[in-house]
Amino acid sequence: MKQNKTPAVSQGEILRQKNIIKSINSAFSSDGKIRKAFVETYGCQQNVSDSEVICGMLTDMGYIMTDSKEDADLILYNTCAVRENAELKVFGNLGALKHLKAKKEDLVICVCGCMMQQKDIQEQIKRKYRHVSLVFGTHSLYRFPELLSTVLFDGKRVFDISEDGVIAEELPISRQEGPCAWVSIMYGCNNFCTYCIVPHVRGRERSRDKNIILEEIRTLAAEGYKEITLLGQNVNSYGNDLEENIDFADLLSMVHEVEGIERIRFMTSHPKDISDKLIETMARLPKVCKQLHLPIQAGNNEVLRIMNRRYTKEAYLEKIAKIKEKMPGITLTSDIIVGFPGETNEQFLDTLDILEKVRYDTIFSFIYSRRPGTPAAKMEDVISPEDKKNNFNRLLEVQDRISKEINDGYVGRTEKVLVEGKSKTNPDTLAGRTEGGKIVNFTGDESVIGTFVDLKITESRTWSLVGELIK
Repeated sequence: MKQNKTPAVSQGEILRQKNIIKSINSAFSSDGKIRKAFVETYGCQQNVSDSEVICGMLTDMGYIMTDSKEDADLILYNTCAVRENAELKVFGNLGALKHLKAKKEDLVICVCGCMMQQKDIQEQIKRKYRHVSLVFGTHSLYRFPELLSTVLFDGKRVFDISEDGVIAEELPISRQEGPCAWVSIMYGCNNFCTYCIVPHVRGRERSRDKNIILEEIRTLAAEGYKEITLLGQNVNSYGNDLEENIDFADLLSMVHEVEGIERIRFMTSHPKDISDKLIETMARLPKVCKQLHLPIQAGNNEVLRIMNRRYTKEAYLEKIAKIKEKMPGITLTSDIIVGFPGETNEQFLDTLDILEKVRYDTIFSFIYSRRPGTPAAKMEDVISPEDKKNNFNRLLEVQDRISKEINDGYVGRTEKVLVEGKSKTNPDTLAGRTEGGKIVNFTGDESVIGTFVDLKITESRTWSLVGELIK
C-alpha cells in the first residue's frame, strides 16, 4: 500500500533561507574582508553529496573554500555515525581545534551530519567542546544559513536536532571538479538492520519527485557532466512512499533518456529488494554501468537473521546467479561485517564461502563496531577480539587473492575509460574508471581529463589497473 507523500520544504521557506544567504553575503561584502571556509566530510557518498550543498551555500554567502584549517574563518565537519572510529576521529579533531580557536577568536567551528543527529552526542559537544559554535543534524541541512546567521550576528551557540523528515529542493550546490556527479534520489532507510544507526539519524525513506530529479540531471548534462551516480540508502525502495506508481527501474529508464549523460551508476542496493525487473532493466540499458554494489554483510543464515537482513545466503546467491546470467562480466562489490555479536568462528566460514562463490571484484569490510541505540549494541560476543582480528585478516587474504585474479584477466584488454583527473596516489599520472568502476592509472596529457579514452591494460594490481593510451 502506498504511503502518504513525503512533505517537501515549502518554496517560501527555501526562499527565506536564500535571502539569509544574500544578507550574509552583503554583510561580508561591506567590510571587504576575504573569508575562507574549510569543509571536511566523513562517511558515505550521501554525506559527500550533503557537503556539496553546504559548500554551495557557503560559496553563495561569500566564503572562499580552502584546504587549510589554519587559513579558515569557518571550519565545518560533516560527520558519520556508522562506525566508532569515525566518531573518535571527529572528537580528536575538535579537541585539536581548541588551540586554533584560542589564537583566532572569530573562528567559527561547525559540526553537522549523522553523528550530530544523536542527542547524547550533541550534549557531549555542548559540555566538553565549548569552542564549537554550531551543531546541527541531517534534517536541518536546509536551515544551515539561518543557523549560521544566528552564530555570526547574534554571537550565540546554536544546537539544532530537528526530527522532521522532509525533502528540501533548489538548494545551492558546489560540486566536486570532474566529469562525474552525485544525484540523491531519496533519503533515509526503513530496514532497521540491528547493527545500523542510519534509520535513526537519517530518518525514514523519502523519495524525491522524479521530475525534479530528471531536471537536475538535464542541467548536469548541459553543464558537461558525463556520468552520474544515483544515491540513496536503498535505491531499490525508490517510489514506495510516492503517490505515483513508480519504482527504481522506471526511474532508471527515464534517466537513461537524458541526452548528454553517457554513464549511469547507482548505490546502494539492498539484496532483499533488488527485483527481476531491475536486473532486466540494468541489462537492457546500455548507459547503465554493469556494476553493482550488493552488500551481503555476512554469509551465515543465523547471523543474517539476527542482523534483520531478511534474506538467506541461498536467496542471495540465486539473485547473484540471475545477475551474472543477464550481465556476464558484471563488476560486483559488497560490504561485509566481521565479528557481529553472536557470530562464531564456524559461522564465519560461510562468509569466506560467499567470497569464493560470488568472486567479488572488491569488498568493503569492517570489524563490527557497536552503535549505541541499535539492538545489536546490547548483544554479547561469543568469540574473542583476537579471533575477530584473525577472521578479518583471513577475509582480506581471500579477497585480495580473488581481486588480483580478476584484475589479472584485464591485462592485454582494451578498456574505455572516463578520465576523472590526476591520480590520487601519483600526481604525475592520470586516473579514470572503466564501465565496471575499476580505477585505471595511466600517463597522458591533462587535456583528456573529462573525456573518454581507450586504454590498453598493461599491468594489474590488487585494487587498480595500469593502462597505456591508445593513439
